Amino acid sequence: MKKYLVFIISFVLLYLVFQIFSGVIINALYTPDFSTKEGTFSQEVSFGKTHSMLLLITLVIATFSYIFSQRLFKTNKNSN
Repeated sequence: MKKYLVFIISFVLLYLVFQIFSGVIINALYTPDFSTKEGTFSQEVSFGKTHSMLLLITLVIATFSYIFSQRLFKTNKNSN
């Protein structure tokens, strides 16, 4: 159980670092397209939608991959 907790915590931390880093890069490379806007510009800001379900699905996939790797490693260890 301890190995699983270490795996999940490290996975979540790496996932968050990746999300922040990719957000910074996407934000730095973004150039708005002003040619499609006509008239005055709106002061309204749209932040988009956040999907917390994506992190949950990713954690479930990480759990399955951990279980699969542990079973595969146990099988290889017993055969040697």
